[in-house]
Amino acid sequence: MNPSRDEQPDSQARSDYEAVGGGPAIAAVVDLFYQLVLDDDRLRGYFDGVEMVRLKRHQVALISQVMGGPVAYAGRDLRAAHEGMAISREDFGAVADHLVTALTEAGVEPAIIDRVVTVIAGTEPDIVEAHPAA
Repeated sequence: MNPSRDEQPDSQARSDYEAVGGGPAIAAVVDLFYQLVLDDDRLRGYFDGVEMVRLKRHQVALISQVMGGPVAYAGRDLRAAHEGMAISREDFGAVADHLVTALTEAGVEPAIIDRVVTVIAGTEPDIVEAHPAA
């Protein structure tokens, strides 16, 4: 017989999504994340003409899914969404750093941040196009 959810240790019973406070908490992290990104001179230009409300909605869904929430990301394929933007490895890293900062400032546990960053790092090949010459 499998133990009931109430008998499982808390770390197994709750998803990262639940542990951080669910949708409202993730929405707050995404708001701070984009504030940091748009304040960064290296990154601001990537967002010229972008409908930020829609982008934030997609980002909330993506982060929610990554954290095991009941939301499924239904946006465009990441490769297609970033195609032609010539995003460099350095810019990708800067964006990831801003996400870590937003998660940290929101009080998210380091272990959860590590899991999120691991998944986000796996998207680099779909997003980065501009590679420095060897």
